[in-house]
Amino acid sequence: MTAGLLLAAAALAHAAWNIALKAAGARGAGFLAATLLVGVLAFAPVGVPALLAGLPTDSAALGIAALLVVGSAALQVAYFLLLQRAYRGADVGVVYPVARGTGPLLSIVGAVLLLGERPGAVVLLGGLLVVAGVVVIGLASARVAPEGGGAEAASARRWRGIRYGAAVGVVIAAYSLWDAAAVTRADLDPVGYYWASMVVQLLVFAGLVARRPAALADARAHPVAVLVVGILSPLAYVAVLAAYQRAPVVVVAPAREASVVLIALAGWLVFREPHPARRLLGSVVVLGGIALLALG
Repeated sequence: MTAGLLLAAAALAHAAWNIALKAAGARGAGFLAATLLVGVLAFAPVGVPALLAGLPTDSAALGIAALLVVGSAALQVAYFLLLQRAYRGADVGVVYPVARGTGPLLSIVGAVLLLGERPGAVVLLGGLLVVAGVVVIGLASARVAPEGGGAEAASARRWRGIRYGAAVGVVIAAYSLWDAAAVTRADLDPVGYYWASMVVQLLVFAGLVARRPAALADARAHPVAVLVVGILSPLAYVAVLAAYQRAPVVVVAPAREASVVLIALAGWLVFREPHPARRLLGSVVVLGGIALLALG
């Protein structure tokens, strides 16, 4: 499968689980532990064989692989916890676009500085257009009518969403570069690598839940969201990891943000967030940037 098809599948799956997560209003370690359990069990039939087949035989390389898996899990745990907190404290229409704009921009910079990639002018322009389109969508989504506390409260909530979104974007860039190096430089199998990462993530969240069993209440209250996120989240990310093996990070990182177009439309149609014209304008810019990435 080509990188373009993999990224299209990833964008659809990623947007779908984010919408399901926001619609359910689910949160907390218990919910995340439940989704990870679903993912680990659902993908075990392919994850375990892929992991075993791709394990290095050299002890030093095996140690590096283990370190990469644990590091990936740590970054993913940080991402999910921060994303949950962001969605709880701010508008999805602000947090998501800002995060998905900051993430690919920093990923492009990191790919050049850390991975030695040398993108051409067309690719760079395409990546910057994607980021610009995401920002347009984010600014449109941020203009929420004042509620209760008036304009001052709305402004505070907007800026809180921007700060959260930027923080999530930094984590996105970190795990993007880390995982890209794992499946390209260390040549680890994407399916086995991420399945092992999910196992480590599950152990972390299971430990958190063991200290507070009441946290599972949110998972019990939203079984459909648990299934949707548990299956679509790893599916989306494995597709991205496979795309890293077929295209450079400077292309994959911004191109996967096609999902923000779907999120923007859902914010308008499902969550009744305002300014559809600005959302459509930003979406056109994003898609134009992705077209340039494809040409590059």
